[in-house]
Amino acid sequence: MFYAVLLALVLTFEGMLLVYFLTLNSLYLLFTIIAFFELRQHRRRWTARDLDVVVRSPATPAISLIVPAYNEEATIGQSLRSLLLLNYPEYEVVVVNDGSTDATLRTIVTDFDLVRAEVRHPRILGTEVVRGIYRSLTHRELVVVDKANGGKADAINAGVNAAKHPLVCVIDADSLLEEHALTRAVLPFIEDPTTIAAGGIVRIANGCRIQDGRVVGVGLPTSSLACFQVTEYLRAFLAGRVAQSVLGGLLVISGAFGLFRRDALIAVGGFSTDTVGEDMEVIVRMHRLFRERGEKYRIVFRPDPVCWTEVPERLDTLARQRNRWQRGTLQTLSRHRHMLLNPRYGAIGMCAIPYYLIFEALAPIVEAAGYLVTIAALALGWLDWTFAELLFLAAVAYGALISLAAVILEEISFRRYPRLLDLLRLATYGVIENFGYRQLTLWWRLRGVLDFMRGRAEWGTMTRRGFTPAGTSSTPH
Repeated sequence: MFYAVLLALVLTFEGMLLVYFLTLNSLYLLFTIIAFFELRQHRRRWTARDLDVVVRSPATPAISLIVPAYNEEATIGQSLRSLLLLNYPEYEVVVVNDGSTDATLRTIVTDFDLVRAEVRHPRILGTEVVRGIYRSLTHRELVVVDKANGGKADAINAGVNAAKHPLVCVIDADSLLEEHALTRAVLPFIEDPTTIAAGGIVRIANGCRIQDGRVVGVGLPTSSLACFQVTEYLRAFLAGRVAQSVLGGLLVISGAFGLFRRDALIAVGGFSTDTVGEDMEVIVRMHRLFRERGEKYRIVFRPDPVCWTEVPERLDTLARQRNRWQRGTLQTLSRHRHMLLNPRYGAIGMCAIPYYLIFEALAPIVEAAGYLVTIAALALGWLDWTFAELLFLAAVAYGALISLAAVILEEISFRRYPRLLDLLRLATYGVIENFGYRQLTLWWRLRGVLDFMRGRAEWGTMTRRGFTPAGTSSTPH
C-alpha cells in the first residue's frame, strides 16, 4: 500500500513538473512573440530627427544622474568620462562615494579637479552622515557627495537628496551609458506625463573595446562564463521585460540603469536599505502606492537606451551575485505578499507577482526537486524513459529554443553584433548553457533560498577587472 501511494505521488509530481516547464517556456515564447511585434513598432515610433528635436528643445526635462560608488577605483574614471559626454540638453552627475575603502574618492578628485564646496542639501530621505560635498573646477555639472558607508540604497537616497532636477537616473558606477541613452530614456516621460519610472537595456561590456568611456567596438567576451550571461541578458531584457512592460506587469527596473520621477521616489520613501534587491523592491512599492492612491501611472521598459556593464568572469563572484538576486526577489515578494492575487493591484497583483513567485522565487526548489525525484524514479524503474525524454524536451530543448529566439530577436531588432561568428557563438551558448551552467546557477539560487530562510542580509563583494581599452585583449587577469 505504501509503495503504491509513493509511486502515485512520484508520478503525479513528474506530471506536474512537465506542466511546470511547458508553462514556463510557453510563457517565454509568448513574451518573445509580443516583444517581436513591440520592437518592430518601437523602431518606427521615434526617428533620428525626432530625437534631435528632443535634444534641442528647452522643454526637455533636466536629469540628475546618480552614481552610487563603493570601491570602484578600477572603473570610476571611464564611467564618469562616459557620463560627462552624454548628448543631452541639461543634466548633472551626482556621484555618491559610499565610504569607499580604496582610492575611489582620490581618483575622482585627481582626475576631475574636485574642490570641497560648502553646500548643504535638504535631508529629505534619511541617510548615513554626509561628510562633504565636492565640485569640479573643469566640469560644472559634476557633484560628488562623500558619505559614511550605508550600502547602495542609502547612497542612492543621498543622491536623490542632492539632486536638483525633476528626473533622476540611477546608474551603477561600473557602467557606461551610450551617447544618446538619456535622450531615448526620457521619451516615455515626454510621451506620457504619468510615467514615473522607465528602464533601459543593460548590455555586457566584457569583450567590447572601450575608448574614453565609450564602447567603440562591440564583441563577445573571451570568457565562456561571461558569454553565457550575454545570452541570459538578451533573453531577460529583449524578451522578458519588453513583453512585461507591454502587458503592464513590469516588476523590475535594473539597478544598473533606471530613470525615475524624483517626486515619485520621494513619495515612496526612496530606496529601501534593508533589502539586497532594492531595485525590484522600489518598483513593487511604487506599484503598490500609486494603486492604493488610485492615481494613474506608468512604469515601462525601453530596449534602446543602452547601458554597458561589466559582468563577473569568476565563479565565486557570479555565485554571490545570483545568490543576492534570489534573496532580493524573495525579500520583495515576502514584504509585499498581501498584493498576491489581490485584484486591488490589477495586473501586478493578479499576474506579475504570481509569475515571479512561481517561476522565479520558487524555481530553484522546483527544479532541484525535479532533478532528484526524476533520477531516483529512473533508477528504481518507476518512470518510463519515454516520459523522461518528454520532460527533457520540455525543460531543456524548449528552453534552448527560447534562447535561440532571443538571439534572433537581437539580430533582427538591433544588430549590435556585426560578426556572424559572434551570433553563432551566442546561439551555441544558448544551447549548451543547459548542460552545466544552468545547474550551477540552480545551485547558487538554491543557496540564495536557504540564505533567505536563514535571514542572511549581506550584499556580497564584486571583483572588478576594469573596462578594456580599445585595441587591447579582454582576457581576464
